[in-house]
Amino acid sequence: MTKTIVNLTLPILVEDIEVALNQYPHQPYQQAFANPDLRQELIAYVLSRVFSLYVVVDEEKQQRIDFKNMYYKPEQEKEREAYIHEGIHYLMEKYAEYVYRHIPPETNSGFTPSNWFG
Repeated sequence: MTKTIVNLTLPILVEDIEVALNQYPHQPYQQAFANPDLRQELIAYVLSRVFSLYVVVDEEKQQRIDFKNMYYKPEQEKEREAYIHEGIHYLMEKYAEYVYRHIPPETNSGFTPSNWFG
């Protein structure tokens, strides 16, 4: 049987990041972190600061195990949330030039001229 190492923290962290980003405005935060590279940097930022738990499992059984219930620790949730928000602000500041150059500002469609009339 082949064994593999599984990070139990990662799936919970990915869910927590999604919840946290939904608390921020769509533009520029959600748009910026829709970029997979920036999202991975946020995940790495938080993982490097929180307690992570790993297990070794048989590859065949890996699909059938509910890892979230094995790991979930409510007392560590506040710590993860704090680091997620810290990471969001840190990365937005670090990549501010990229974000503001590549993510166009939202416009109010009420002020946009219509091409409906030709």
